[in-house]
Amino acid sequence: MAFLRLRKQDFPGAKRWLDKIKNPSSALVKKQEGYYNYLHGIMVSQTNMNESEKYFKKALTFGLAMDHDMAMAKLNLAGIAFSKRRPQEAKLLLNEAQKLDKRNMLADQIKMMKDSMKKAQMPNQHYGGNRQGRRR
Repeated sequence: MAFLRLRKQDFPGAKRWLDKIKNPSSALVKKQEGYYNYLHGIMVSQTNMNESEKYFKKALTFGLAMDHDMAMAKLNLAGIAFSKRRPQEAKLLLNEAQKLDKRNMLADQIKMMKDSMKKAQMPNQHYGGNRQGRRR
């Protein structure tokens, strides 16, 4: 089974091909438009979190053929939601991604994100610290 793997050095070439599609809603069928938005979301996720969130949400509404692609989109959305301080939404998306990842292709990434979410939810407890100063 072969599926598309984009590396950072492939982005300019992929971007050129995607930019050739002037009006995706009329030029592409529904699933193709889903992948069009999915690829844009992956490419933009390195630079613009808000824009990539829009692309991933569009990709999920149009639909993606492969479960692991839907899991990847939801995993990215979970990361974005968590970084925007929406932990409930991030947990929900992460659980959905885990259910969709039937072949455990994203198991390591999901586990890392869950671990980082747990660490971030721990309370910061500072006993003493610099508040006491020096006593005489």
